[in-house]
Amino acid sequence: MKVFLKKDVRNVGLAGTIAEVSDGYARNYLIARGLAVEADRNAEAQAKNKQSAEAFKRSVELAGAKELKEKLERIDLRLTASSGADGKLYGSITAAHIAEELQKVSGIELDKRKIELSAPIRAIGEYPLTVRLYPGVTADLKVTVSKE
Repeated sequence: MKVFLKKDVRNVGLAGTIAEVSDGYARNYLIARGLAVEADRNAEAQAKNKQSAEAFKRSVELAGAKELKEKLERIDLRLTASSGADGKLYGSITAAHIAEELQKVSGIELDKRKIELSAPIRAIGEYPLTVRLYPGVTADLKVTVSKE
């Protein structure tokens, strides 16, 4: 029996898709719990519409991520911090500090979790960083830390 899934069902399919399951499983479990309805022409049309809408949404997000990548790769982010004579910082610069400074300088609001920083920056110098914007789209960001 073909059913239109209203919610994600493990080992069956994702919400908004049509799945082929046994008649008993469909009637006694999926339909009874409100997880699915029997697939008819309306359900199939609804599934196709949802899939095309999600494909459009993904394409728009991908285009936005590529545009943001170009902007980020043109930015040379400069941070200042207090340090000792040997060039080591008295504190550290984290992904949150980088995201905050990026917001101040360029107006680009970026989640700190998207900035890949293996360890906090603890010395003066230049650091190339990777920013994950979208699956398959990453930007290289150059961060320069200088003495106050």
